[in-house]
Amino acid sequence: QVQLVESGGGLVQAGGSLRLSCAASGRTLSSFGMAWFRQAPGKEREFVADISWDGGNTVYANSVKGRFTISRDNAKNTAYLQMNSLKPEDTAVYYCAARWGMVPAGTRSGYPYWGQGTQVTVSS
Repeated sequence: QVQLVESGGGLVQAGGSLRLSCAASGRTLSSFGMAWFRQAPGKEREFVADISWDGGNTVYANSVKGRFTISRDNAKNTAYLQMNSLKPEDTAVYYCAARWGMVPAGTRSGYPYWGQGTQVTVSS
C-alpha cells in the first residue's frame, strides 16, 4: 500500500505561483509513476501532469503546458508540482496519484493510489 499526502495549496492571485508537494509512505516511490490531477466544482477530475518512475519522461495537459512543472525526488519519497502564471481557471482541488511503472500515463483508472487533495484557489 502507498499513502499519499498533498500539501502546499492555498489562495494566490492570478499570475502568481504555488508549489505542491506529495509525500509518500508505505512504499518507496521509485517503483511508481506519479501524477497530478485536479477537480473543479461541478467538473470531472482531469489529468494535469505525470512523471515516470525515474523522472525521465513527463506528460502535461495542454492547459498547463509551459506553466506547470512536475518533478520528483525519490530519495525524499516526494513528488512536486510547480505552478506558475496561475489563472482563475486553475482553481480546483489538486490530487496526487501513483501508478505502477509500466502502466501508461494519464488515464485516471491507471492510478490505484490517491491522496486526499489540496485546495488551490486563484483569484482574479
